[in-house]
Amino acid sequence: MSVPPRRAAGRLAATPSLAPRDLSRPRPPAMAWQVRIITLFPEAFPGVLGLSLTGRALKEGRWGLETVDLRPFGIGKHRNVDDTPAGGGAGMVLRADVLDRAIDTAQRGAPADRDAWPLVYLSPRGRPFTQAMARDWSRAKGVTLLCGRFEGVDQRVLDHHAVEEVSLGDFVLTGGELAAQAMIDATVRLLPDVLGNAASTEEESFSAGLLEHPHYTKPAEWRDQPIPPVLLSGNHAEIARWRQQQAEAVTQARRPDLWAAWTDGQPD
Repeated sequence: MSVPPRRAAGRLAATPSLAPRDLSRPRPPAMAWQVRIITLFPEAFPGVLGLSLTGRALKEGRWGLETVDLRPFGIGKHRNVDDTPAGGGAGMVLRADVLDRAIDTAQRGAPADRDAWPLVYLSPRGRPFTQAMARDWSRAKGVTLLCGRFEGVDQRVLDHHAVEEVSLGDFVLTGGELAAQAMIDATVRLLPDVLGNAASTEEESFSAGLLEHPHYTKPAEWRDQPIPPVLLSGNHAEIARWRQQQAEAVTQARRPDLWAAWTDGQPD
């Protein structure tokens, strides 16, 4: 007799049903940060989010994950969720009526204030996802992510629900699930007690507007390349100065856009 797999303590999952269950009823962990994901592939989660620090935090109930399967909201015998694009063209478009029901279900019990609970469609035409956005999401009560597929989503449902479009980068994926996992990872690691050392998030790339300085560890010399002597000096002020200089140099060389924004924000 097979034993069903145990579900992580912090993970919540929506059961596919033609009569979606009420998401507004209280469920533990009540105070934890929550993410709800509307997707055609709920089995893709938690994926890498179930590993390492994010996975441990999920099991400990420091955050919660809920997948809302889009397929049961589909139309007809085959539960179709998409149709051909109006005006012609390649591919298929996710239907507004199907997504409307899924979004209504996913948002039950969530605050109407979008600062407290963002509603996001993962789209290559969206606003770029940044460290600042991850920090804003981590300060919210939760977030709902809509993972697109095919050619895209009927614009009417995005307008009706005032869905924010966010992009992982200037490239196209086959669906939003990978982007969702990346954004969730970036957000969850900012939650209290997820990382062992809170200071590490303050020193990372983008946190201060610059890319992060280089890192070194043992051995002290590797293939005739020694660790920079200042890092072994024990002089914390000099180490901090060296790291700042390195961060500025790396940012200026690799990300002129970030460098320009950072220098513009510096006092004269």
